[in-house]
Amino acid sequence: MLKVENLNVYYGAIHALKGLSFEVNKGEIVTLIGANGAGKTTTLHTVSGLLKPTEGSISLLDKTITGVEAHKILGMGMAQVPEGRRVFAKMTVQENLEMGAFLRTDKAEIEESYENIYKKFPRLKERRKQLAGTMSGGEQQMLAMGRALMSKPDILLMDEPSMGLAPILVKEIFDTIVEVNKQGVTVLLVEQNAHMALSIADRAYVLETGKIVLEGNAKELLNHEDVKKAYLG
Repeated sequence: MLKVENLNVYYGAIHALKGLSFEVNKGEIVTLIGANGAGKTTTLHTVSGLLKPTEGSISLLDKTITGVEAHKILGMGMAQVPEGRRVFAKMTVQENLEMGAFLRTDKAEIEESYENIYKKFPRLKERRKQLAGTMSGGEQQMLAMGRALMSKPDILLMDEPSMGLAPILVKEIFDTIVEVNKQGVTVLLVEQNAHMALSIADRAYVLETGKIVLEGNAKELLNHEDVKKAYLG
């Protein structure tokens, strides 16, 4: 579904991604794990069109999306749940969800999507008239996921969904990622909580200073000595 080949990205003189290549197949949960500054978020931003690579190619469903603007990539079936949630704080829950559907015109199906989101996240339904900025971190993470799902994506990019959340909420968010995946949405997950990420993913790539240093079946990497030492404590 998603193919990334020889991606090179610079921030000024800093070479952030160095010849990165990976792929995500339809129906998978694939995770990128690595320490802070390894290039995980840069990878997602480049794939979703927020950053332009110096070199390399990205294709989505066999269409080249390298250099395509982010809003056009969204229309091609890819949505992103950004790091830090980034909900529209001064808009209500319902208005945030509306923003997720802004490229869609099918009113009956949009209504159906609202119902599905509210079924998945009952707390959002209870708070649909509440300003998003007044909600807890966990609720905002649910809203950010709901907003992305309102675009009816084929593939969902998730950036650090567990960041700043209490352990009980982290489990809830990860359970939801699995559920969304079971309903047919492919997931590319970037996560510092390597244990949680590897426990739900099919495959994983380990990033270090902009390069992939390990890849394989997620359950196998969970038991890999180097991964245990570096990321699982």
